[in-house]
Amino acid sequence: MTAAELLDPRGLAGPVTDAGVRSNVSVAVRYLEAWLRGVGAVVIDGHVEDASTAEISRAQLWQWTARRTVTAEGTPVTRDLVERLLAEVVAERPRTPDDRFDDAARMFRSVTLEESFPTFFTVPGYVEHLVTGTSP
Repeated sequence: MTAAELLDPRGLAGPVTDAGVRSNVSVAVRYLEAWLRGVGAVVIDGHVEDASTAEISRAQLWQWTARRTVTAEGTPVTRDLVERLLAEVVAERPRTPDDRFDDAARMFRSVTLEESFPTFFTVPGYVEHLVTGTSP
């Protein structure tokens, strides 16, 4: 495999789709919310997900926005699109007084939509929520 092939967002998994973009946003923010509550593995859409799934989801989203990927349906994957999907996903979730969706959305933005790519989502998460003690 060449370097160019490794950087091609279509990769070996096939084309990027609108549903795939939305799924990555949903899985990432829902897992981050659980992680912020101290849950290491969580069932999302019938699958047990963990940090690796959230990491793959946010990494793909970052790459797709950075590389200006267009989905199979013709939708450009932009930061604005990801922000809109994030708002929709959070709005659809049942809310409780102790949920962490607002924190998860902020964290998602910082590890997915910034110009630079954090090495792993837990690094800023630990700094923000464990070291500085901003957790409720």
